[in-house]
Order: sequence, then structure tokens, then C-alpha cells
Amino acid sequence: MGFFTDTSICIGCKACEVACKEWNQLEGNKPQFLADSFDNTGQLDAQNWRHVQFIEQVPDNRGTLVQPTPIAGGQAWLMMSDVCKHCKNASCLEVCPTGAITRTEFDTVFIQQDVCNGCRNCISACPYGVIGFNDQTGTVHKCTLCYDRLQTGMQPACAKACPTESIQFGYIEDLHAAADKRLANLKQAGYAKAQLYGRDEKVYGGLNAFFLLMDQPETYGLVNERNAVLPRRNNMPGYVGGVATAALGLIAGLLAFRNGRMNGNNVGTNDR
Repeated sequence: MGFFTDTSICIGCKACEVACKEWNQLEGNKPQFLADSFDNTGQLDAQNWRHVQFIEQVPDNRGTLVQPTPIAGGQAWLMMSDVCKHCKNASCLEVCPTGAITRTEFDTVFIQQDVCNGCRNCISACPYGVIGFNDQTGTVHKCTLCYDRLQTGMQPACAKACPTESIQFGYIEDLHAAADKRLANLKQAGYAKAQLYGRDEKVYGGLNAFFLLMDQPETYGLVNERNAVLPRRNNMPGYVGGVATAALGLIAGLLAFRNGRMNGNNVGTNDR
């Protein structure tokens, strides 16, 4: 199960952020002025498992948009409720040394707090920066896709609170069908840049929380599918490279040891 987030109908109300904090008892970070449009969260971290982005695109002096959008003329806005992607090929899960990060029966990625040792390997491995370290608990935190609610047949708090149904929750196959239909309608209406992100396997094997975007992924701070590569330790070329490097190191060590013994024998012979 997972999320389909349709950014074309996000109104930036932040109901998802509030519902997430209320249900998961997240205190939030101390208020601070970010000077980033209407964004008062800043990023996903241990206290913010949902983050509504406000991407403000202001015309330059010639009246043209600095970053072109499908909306013609004047100031334009792009909004997106960001969240953990619950990747099918999850690098955070692969690098966790204690097995604290696991995949649930709903195919979501979950951090077991009683097993996490706070090493932060997952923070470095995550390409989306969704995991944060909590100084009070000494562990890492991120969206659980409301695992406790799923276990009782309830939908995640953020999806339930979204007034425009920008955040949709359900079975991945059903969400894919809904996303394909929505994209086709937008294309027909003339939104040439509209695209699905994470819908297929091109991005980390597919995302269980995928998006309909109205501009390029980079505009939203998302990894472009061309650069969606797992850390070296999590992909086959990385393993092959590591084995090759180890083999070369072993050979070099053996040669050095052999040369050292030969030089030692030569010294002994000359002394006699």
C-alpha cells in the first residue's frame, strides 16, 4: 500500500502536516524565520514527517518566468506535500547494521525504535533526505505511513485530512490506475510538463509514495531518474568493484610479502 500525491491540486493548506504531528505526537522544531516563501517547516526530519513545499516562481524584469511552468503569465506557484517515498529498493534498509529498518506486511519501510542504535547510516544513504536524528531518543525517525493505523484498518492521518484529495492512499495497483488517468487528463488539457514520478521502476525500483508533478523533478528537489542510483554498496557494480579492489589489494599484499622474504634471504646469503 502507499500514497499517490497529486501536486496539481495541492493548495498548501498544511492540513497533512498538522494531522501527521497530532497523530504521531511530534513536537515540531522551534519556530524560526526561514525566508522561504510560506514554508515554515523547511525540510523533512525527525519532527516533520510531512513537509509542504512552496515553490514560488516570480517573473523577471522582462515579465517572463525565471523557471517556466505550465501556468502562463504572472507569478506562479508549485506546491507539494513531501514525504518518505517508501522505496521498493530502499537504500536506508540496506545499510542498516542492526536490522532496525524493515519492510512491513504493507510493503512500507518502517524503523523499529527499540532496535535502532542511532548510527545514522540511513541518513547518509537516503537520496531524499527524509530521515532525521532525534537527540532526545538517540534514534532516527521518519514517516511510518501510519503503520499503527494501517494495522487497525484505518488510513494514514495525512490522507484523511487532505481536503482536496491531493494525497490519496490505497493499494498501489489502484493508485497507479488513478494516476495514469489523471495524467492523461492533464496532458489533454495542455499541461505538457505534467509527469508521474516514481510510478514505474526507473526510480529505485518504484516508489510506494509516488507523485504527479507539474514540472521537472529537480524543481521539487527530487532526484532525477537519470541520477537515481543506489549507493555503491547497494548495487551490483558496487559489489563487483569492491571485490575487484579487495582482490587487487590481496595480490599486492602477497607480492609485497614475497618480495620482502626474498630480500631477507638475499641479505642472509650475502652475510655468509
